[in-house]
Amino acid sequence: MKKFFMIAACLFAVSATQAQLGGLVDKATKTAASVGIDVKSVTNSIMGKLVPGLGLTAPQNPQVTDAVSGFLTKKADILPLQSSNPAEYTKKQSGLFSGLQSKLSGILLKDQMNKFLGMKPATNNPSNVLSQLFY
Repeated sequence: MKKFFMIAACLFAVSATQAQLGGLVDKATKTAASVGIDVKSVTNSIMGKLVPGLGLTAPQNPQVTDAVSGFLTKKADILPLQSSNPAEYTKKQSGLFSGLQSKLSGILLKDQMNKFLGMKPATNNPSNVLSQLFY
């Protein structure tokens, strides 16, 4: 019975979070559409892995969603460099990821942050949505 109420509470929190972040995610989607990233879709896919993988609480969920969405929006601005100037892309991606890490370290507990860093794919694999964060 407790599990049922916990699951119901989590689903309620997720739906409330998505309603609150709808405007932010829509803005991010429009910004990134020109370079081929659907920020809203990618954010939702990433959160689908992070929520269970890190055991995010209801208060953490919207904060992490906001951080990931903001990161992806900024990343969309530098994506053209990936083919035209790979060295500059790598430099800027590293800076953006450091900023994401800094934001997440203020949201996540120490063990959650270690789990997050442990989720890094071994290589940049397009089939693994988490590659969008780490590469």
